[in-house]
Amino acid sequence: MGADFGHRGKRLGLPEEGPGAVAPLGRRFGALFIDWSLCMVIAYGLLARGDQQAAGNWALGVFFLLSALTVGTIGCTPGKRLLGLRVVSEDGGRLGFGRVLVRTVLLVLVIPALVWDRDGRGLHDRLGRAVQVRM
Repeated sequence: MGADFGHRGKRLGLPEEGPGAVAPLGRRFGALFIDWSLCMVIAYGLLARGDQQAAGNWALGVFFLLSALTVGTIGCTPGKRLLGLRVVSEDGGRLGFGRVLVRTVLLVLVIPALVWDRDGRGLHDRLGRAVQVRM
């Protein structure tokens, strides 16, 4: 039942497994958890001055800066680096800073990140013309 579209990333010319393949969902969520935890620690300890309610709001701003700066410069956040992932453009090159900002704004809005295509990319990656791959 249904059409066979091949492996995730086939339409983008990516391998099925190994380096350069589309990043598995579990690792992507793990990287997001690590990055969010780091942002919460920074926000709680340095910006919110112990106020737990304010820490969540500050953490969102820290997450935006962390994601935009690290993906824009080295291609991965600390969580992605720890789990062996990086963000590249659809053609395999470096992602330009303008596309990094579009991707990050949509990621912070959350909902676009929950809408996926058959390659496993969120709407934030599609509109930013990016793909998360294994290192």
